[in-house]
Amino acid sequence: MATVKIVTDSNSGITQAEAKELGISVIPMPFLINGEDFLEDINLTQAEFYKHLEGEANVSTSQPAVATVTDLWDSLLAEGDDVEIVHIPMSSGLSESCYTAMGLAKNYGGRVHVVDNQRISVTQKASVFDAMKLVKAGKSASEIEAYLMKTKFDSSIYISLDTLKYLKKGGRLTPAAALVGSILRIKPVLQIQGEKLDAFKKVHSLTQAKQVMIEAVRNDLRTRFADYVKNGEMQIFVAHTNYYEEAETFKKELTAIFPSIPVTHVDPLSLSVSCHIGPGSLAVAMARCL
Repeated sequence: MATVKIVTDSNSGITQAEAKELGISVIPMPFLINGEDFLEDINLTQAEFYKHLEGEANVSTSQPAVATVTDLWDSLLAEGDDVEIVHIPMSSGLSESCYTAMGLAKNYGGRVHVVDNQRISVTQKASVFDAMKLVKAGKSASEIEAYLMKTKFDSSIYISLDTLKYLKKGGRLTPAAALVGSILRIKPVLQIQGEKLDAFKKVHSLTQAKQVMIEAVRNDLRTRFADYVKNGEMQIFVAHTNYYEEAETFKKELTAIFPSIPVTHVDPLSLSVSCHIGPGSLAVAMARCL
């Protein structure tokens, strides 16, 4: 029986310390800040990132260097001829890093399985945990890949933004639209359903945004995920961008509203997402989990 190693990236929200404890590997995502290179959770903490972002620094995302990926794979595979890797990167719809990894894997004779299950942040983390459970159940790398691909759309993320400033700064919103939104105090709710970040609804306050997200969760649970709810397979997660206290409050509210669905995590959103939406964002996510 092959030994299966799990690899993901820091977009999953899994820290280097957590990865060591879990027995998995996490590739740190790189950032360019005012022309200087940083690696998430290596020489760039959450607090430092937001200090740069709110201080009007020029912050941009990148993908891991090829050598960073292949050197990790090589070191894991060198542990034995029976070793296989399941690599779970962020969604291909949000980064080229997934396609890069898939291309690199072709040179490894089927020993590296790159899973494009089109998730990020807390739902990507859920995929990693599912993969770990399947490893413990004795499943092969190919079987784990097949399961994660089969269930890749069994998740949702809804995100409320505090400001349109960072969407405008990143070129994802025209200056005119941002100006109108600021004047009208629009706080959009966005969604991630598989491949990309899309608009979902416009509101004018955090209270309204939370109600919109709660109703979206309620609708998904009684429609798309109804069978999984019956089988006890759904979990809810809370995520945020430098909004810890409000995130904990939201978790309590969700636990009271959906008592039969466990609210298992309250995590910071991926810095790759945070870079485009800014601080003060609140998110709710759900996923089918083993």
